[in-house]
Amino acid sequence: MKVVGFSGYSGAGKTTLVEQVVTRLRLAGQRVSVIKHAHHTFDIDHPGKDSWRHREAGAGEVLIASNQRLALIREYEQPREPGVHELIKELSPCDWVLVEGFKHADLLKIEIWRAETGKPAQYPGDPFIAAIATDSPDRLPQPTGLPLIDLNDPDAVVEYLLANASRHEYSPPFDAFPGASAAAQPA
Repeated sequence: MKVVGFSGYSGAGKTTLVEQVVTRLRLAGQRVSVIKHAHHTFDIDHPGKDSWRHREAGAGEVLIASNQRLALIREYEQPREPGVHELIKELSPCDWVLVEGFKHADLLKIEIWRAETGKPAQYPGDPFIAAIATDSPDRLPQPTGLPLIDLNDPDAVVEYLLANASRHEYSPPFDAFPGASAAAQPA
């Protein structure tokens, strides 16, 4: 399984690019999953539905399944921010995991940067930035030797990913499995 993050500030175009990359990777015969970081309280359930009622009654997890999809809703007893490696472990096997958000995660990322947002670039201080997708390479705040990809060309992003697939092969960090002995850690 290969994992790549897409990081950048709100308004830079992460969701649009990830959507386009998913479509193109699927057309290339790849199985793709996405992990999306939500900054605000969100809910995929609706008041009055059976699953919502079960959660309201106190269920810690509600699994909803049909012949077309499965959804797991997990309530945390205490607010906590799950780590990206913990979330990757939750996924079924696939070819690519695209991680949107989690800009401080310790995994290789493509930074989405638009000068017009007025937000700082991450690549000067983040050693996990592997490439920059931008619509204004001439306005980058610092020179870089990182690959520059046209943000408006999702085919170029997919070409970059497929050409660098081995670099994105996932290997969880040692501390991604809290409580496990060193002998039980993945190789």
